[in-house]
Amino acid sequence: MQDLLKILIENNIHHTKNGKVASYIPELDKARKDALGVYVMTVDGAEYKAGDYEEKFTIQSISKIVSLMLAILDNGEEYVFSKVGMEPTGDPFNSIKKLETSIIKKPYNPLINAGAIVISSMIKGKDARDKFSRLLNFMRKIAEDETLDVNYKIYCGESDTGNRNRAMAYFMKGEGVIEGNVEDALDVYFKQCSIEVTAKTLSKIALFIANNGKLSNGEEVITPKIAIIVKTLMVTCGMYDSSGEFALRVGVPSKSGVGGGILSVVPGKMGIGVFGPSLDSKGNSIAGVALLEYLSKELNLTIF
Repeated sequence: MQDLLKILIENNIHHTKNGKVASYIPELDKARKDALGVYVMTVDGAEYKAGDYEEKFTIQSISKIVSLMLAILDNGEEYVFSKVGMEPTGDPFNSIKKLETSIIKKPYNPLINAGAIVISSMIKGKDARDKFSRLLNFMRKIAEDETLDVNYKIYCGESDTGNRNRAMAYFMKGEGVIEGNVEDALDVYFKQCSIEVTAKTLSKIALFIANNGKLSNGEEVITPKIAIIVKTLMVTCGMYDSSGEFALRVGVPSKSGVGGGILSVVPGKMGIGVFGPSLDSKGNSIAGVALLEYLSKELNLTIF
């Protein structure tokens, strides 16, 4: 496995030339375009890695699966999905049009920006600081890493340029989808996207989901049902509007972020974290997707 990962890095790093690093959020454009790393953890405790697996980056949209787990723990599945749907959109992750044109005004799923902001509004706490503190501590727990924290330069950039997200949030407040303070929900959302991670962090969270919500010490943090919900939504909606193509090419539940990360779950077997900030037109790591396709074919990882 170790040799395979090194070969996959070498054979796929050329794809980084064909993408672009995210630039619409200040500071993200400082990422190394040619960076590529992978980290794999198996359920029996083995760890394998190659490339730039130690390089730090912000988790961005991958945080949406973490906030979803906590929101369901806080509110229950029925309430959460009364406010957010379960269907793919076929639109870009930051699209606003279906909020107004759809018969049902709630966001289509929790993994697009609109849906994730609604989910962030559901995190329990007396104010935005308390809500985010709970979310950060939850992420630290399932990643088994107490050092996780916010990159405040990225957070400020997220907040300063997040007018499209604000527009969606206030529209949803007007439709009664968001309850409570809109700015609190947005602050939690901007901060959760700005948490700094590595490919190893993503691999550890993926392994937690692959183990149906259990930590390495056997503690069950979420129920198997919540793990199933998250894995299913990752398959159908996790790779933005190329989720169907990714399911055909790679075939494992995955979630990407514009920071260049991809978190992939092989149920009952392993967790995979990939970092490659050069993105394709849909916002996914261009070399990361190619690497995962080869890895899945080589090890026959597809769940289908």
